[in-house]
Amino acid sequence: MADSEDDITKVWELVDKIGFCMLTTQSGDDLRARPMSAYAERIENAVYFLTDVASHKDEEIARRPEVCLAFADSRGQKYVSLSGTAEILNDREKIKELWATPAKAWWDSADDPSIRVLKITPSFAEYWDSPGTVISYIKMAAAAVSSSRPDMGDSAKVQM
Repeated sequence: MADSEDDITKVWELVDKIGFCMLTTQSGDDLRARPMSAYAERIENAVYFLTDVASHKDEEIARRPEVCLAFADSRGQKYVSLSGTAEILNDREKIKELWATPAKAWWDSADDPSIRVLKITPSFAEYWDSPGTVISYIKMAAAAVSSSRPDMGDSAKVQM
């Protein structure tokens, strides 16, 4: 298992570049995923989201705070899976700091009292950084003909 500074840096770079993810929470025995706009803060070892106090995910996180974030840039063949612990915060300063255009689709202003901060503290990550779709297909085809395994780019399991 890799846990080098380079791998940790790679995780944060991919998370920041991709920006959107599927947040998976636990609802009873089921898993639920929904798209979210992420704000990565490597220095704080945290990924932040704006959320609404009335959402079901907040209740799910209160019961079971272990979550997974799945980031995917399918066009560029770059993927990150982050596992960590979530918490809901009513941090009005952080809300103002994170306020951006995507939030305006859900709330009129950063002062809306129903906005909360969802903070994820990652404990583990895995990333896959492939050279791209066309090159990947060529490598897979060449490997199939030669009975070898294709080099599909960089990947690592990382303790955060």
